[in-house]
Amino acid sequence: MKKLLSVAILAIMAIATPISSQAKIFNWGIKGGLNVNKLSFGKNSLNDVTKADNSAGWELGLMAEVNVPVIGLCFDASVMYARMNNGTQAYYSDGTGSDTFNGNNAGKNFMMIPINLKYKLSLPAISNIVKPYAFTGPNFAFKLDKNIANYIKTRTCQVAWNVGLGVELINHLQIGAAYNFGINNIAEHLGANTPDVKVKNNYWTVTAAWLF
Repeated sequence: MKKLLSVAILAIMAIATPISSQAKIFNWGIKGGLNVNKLSFGKNSLNDVTKADNSAGWELGLMAEVNVPVIGLCFDASVMYARMNNGTQAYYSDGTGSDTFNGNNAGKNFMMIPINLKYKLSLPAISNIVKPYAFTGPNFAFKLDKNIANYIKTRTCQVAWNVGLGVELINHLQIGAAYNFGINNIAEHLGANTPDVKVKNNYWTVTAAWLF
């Protein structure tokens, strides 16, 4: 009887151990935050007729994280609804008069998919309470708005590369800040008399995620 009980306990432990390990390998949760962006206009673009200001927005969505055991590396991906307010105005003429292009009307609702490689630093004795981390990876933003400007069309897919730092608290709450470097040209001109457009979207994000 004792042998049977011992075998049963060992069997339960053998089954429970991989389940527990798998639970720590994969996490998911909700994520939200703020973004502050400013459009960057390239040389020979709209520099002489354009004014760009820092503009604040917000984002909210879901996040998943996969941890590589022992070495502290992990991967995370999020699907976020993002509101980005581009405080930009450009003034130029189509040959018949003067028009104003307002960047706030050029598309400010996005579905964003950031994908990161993350390294968590485990500190002895306090790793279950606080764990700093660094992360980097691409951020794909897909515009949800229709283009309504007469001379400027913003691209549907806008790509950035983000680099950031954060801290994980009590193995559930992650708070991070990142700077996103715009990679692709996000705009093109439509009118014959419109100057060449070279625009990149650079922005800060500050986010918090709760992982279950």
